[in-house]
Amino acid sequence: MAFKMMENIAKFLDFCGTFGVAKSDLFQTVDLYEKQNIQQVINSIYALARKANSKGLSVPILGPKESQKNPREFTEEQKRAGEGVIGLQMGSNKGASQAGDTFGRPRQVAGNTSYPTK
Repeated sequence: MAFKMMENIAKFLDFCGTFGVAKSDLFQTVDLYEKQNIQQVINSIYALARKANSKGLSVPILGPKESQKNPREFTEEQKRAGEGVIGLQMGSNKGASQAGDTFGRPRQVAGNTSYPTK
């Protein structure tokens, strides 16, 4: 009986693979049979639902929608115009200064009277 259950799980995983679910999204047969990695089993069910929704099948929506390709074409002029722009990923130095930096001074703890005062 155990062999038949594992065989059914393997058939389900084969179907998922042929349906288009990424191999990295699928669980291993023992994960479900031995109840070891239930989180991966749930992730696989979500991945199957995403793939079914992307193919237009009417299934319950589980998790986020599957992403789709969105290729973009830029002219050489557009590419050159973007070379002079500093993106937000680079950060900003607005308001940056070293005023108030105190190197070599001990840490000041508010309300601590155990240090002698001058």
